[in-house]
Amino acid sequence: MSSVAQIVQKVRSKNAGPFWLTIDIFCGSPAAYAQIAQGLSTDRVAALFRTTPDQIKRFDIADLNVVKFSLPRPTIQGSRTDRDMHGAGWAPLIAELEIN
Repeated sequence: MSSVAQIVQKVRSKNAGPFWLTIDIFCGSPAAYAQIAQGLSTDRVAALFRTTPDQIKRFDIADLNVVKFSLPRPTIQGSRTDRDMHGAGWAPLIAELEIN
């Protein structure tokens, strides 16, 4: 088994407005893209972020070798309880996931 980070070029997370986060997985090659697209289910991502699959939007962009997930932020950006103003802290969680 390999982690997502060992398969792809880059995993990036950022804000998609004050209410949403987006996580981009740049695979770098069609083979890596196929492995991630098939091995990383929306259900698994939902479980990782403690939400339901219907809350997550998934975009498989084969022409760019990118898999993208968007999900609601657990707290509104900039609120008193927001501990990740830019949304950058979510990428390592995906990067550490093991893929078959």
